[in-house]
Amino acid sequence: MYKKILVTGGSGLLGTGMRNIAEKYPNREFVFLSSKDCDLTRLDAALACVARHQPDAILHFAALSGGIAYSTKYPATLLRDNVLMNFNLLEAARLRGVGKIALTLSTGMYPTDAANPIREECIHDGNPHETNYSYSFAKRLIDPSVRAYRTEYGLKAIGLAVNGIFGPNMNFREGETIMVAALIRRFYENKDNDSKIVIWGDGTPLREYTYSQDLARAFMWCLDHYDEVQFLNIGSTEENSVRDTAFLIADLLKIDRSRIEFDVTKPAGIHRKATDNSKFTRLSGFDYTTFRAGMEKTVQWFTQNYAKQGAVRL
Repeated sequence: MYKKILVTGGSGLLGTGMRNIAEKYPNREFVFLSSKDCDLTRLDAALACVARHQPDAILHFAALSGGIAYSTKYPATLLRDNVLMNFNLLEAARLRGVGKIALTLSTGMYPTDAANPIREECIHDGNPHETNYSYSFAKRLIDPSVRAYRTEYGLKAIGLAVNGIFGPNMNFREGETIMVAALIRRFYENKDNDSKIVIWGDGTPLREYTYSQDLARAFMWCLDHYDEVQFLNIGSTEENSVRDTAFLIADLLKIDRSRIEFDVTKPAGIHRKATDNSKFTRLSGFDYTTFRAGMEKTVQWFTQNYAKQGAVRL
């Protein structure tokens, strides 16, 4: 058992999910790092950090990401910083004798024309979406990196691919956030007026989202029980349409559904991007929080913290 676990990205959404379930692992010690604690894009800083904390294992959640506007404006920064962080943590793990490291991939890296549900083996079968190609290729590079470090150095490195993540401490900043967070903020900020809430597209596209604490539990299971070169899809495969998601958020915030308007003249995005998590669930017997239950907790957290200075990333 890995007793001391270093968690990068400790102040982010996935890191917060890990913090919230840490008490379920009473025989473990978790060290949570944020960008303020260590600049992981610098090898010397990563080496010093790992030497200082001497972890038995590393969960690498830290990443630089953003919405379409950010990805379009800063593609080199996204590619460079994410690749540097990944390699610096791998180097630090091998040079400082860390027992195991788990790195985070994203299902957004998959080819745009991949057959649904998307299997892990098709990762390199085509190009990812043009709007986020640099982040996607940085995540794809984790796959050969894990293979190379296992082969040459015998490092226990694994890769785990996550889909859309939601939960307390999501990023709600305009231009940086995912759809569900954007909808929660827009609906909440307009709940006390009668204006229409316009959503692009016809609302039919299907999306997968996984509750952050579920992904944290999945990482812990894989840390203890999985040690293969093939990365795994570990996200929930429950699908909900954009329309049903909007209606659910409206219901939770007590907003009349009739105020929601779908603008069919605007692009709706890819219709479906389902993933295959069958290998992970077959091995682990994992149960996920339903989307509705997770959304209830997330909306409740948002409404309780919105007015608190600095509590919500707005």
